[in-house]
Amino acid sequence: MGSRRTARVLTLQALYQYDIGKRPLDELLKFNWTDVKYNEKTIEFAKELICGTVENLEEIDSKIKEQLEHWDFNRLSYIDRAILRFSTYSILYRDDIPDTVAIDEAVEIAKAFGTDDSYRFVNGVLDAIRRKKEEKMSGEKRSK
Repeated sequence: MGSRRTARVLTLQALYQYDIGKRPLDELLKFNWTDVKYNEKTIEFAKELICGTVENLEEIDSKIKEQLEHWDFNRLSYIDRAILRFSTYSILYRDDIPDTVAIDEAVEIAKAFGTDDSYRFVNGVLDAIRRKKEEKMSGEKRSK
């Protein structure tokens, strides 16, 4: 598993703990909850994803909720919600991560950690968020 994929899995684990256990962010960022020692690049990327996601959680959750038809956000599994959150952060705020990469990584992580149908659900929600972002960007270009 590559360094960035490992960082995304760490992000999933941290956001899961943040959501379900209400663990403080500063405690999560110490990574003392894992016995494995990761390289500095992996930890730094995970910290960026975790902090960025938590700092923008209200908007991220709003974007996810916009795409949930006939589904209550609070009924999402903690795993799916964590994957959707950090991937939505990547799509909306990280120009250095291509949207397709963010989605592909989310799908692979959902296959590994979610239910049998998680990856399809995650793919559909994230693709809709990506399309809405692209529509907004193309609309802004036309109005200039």
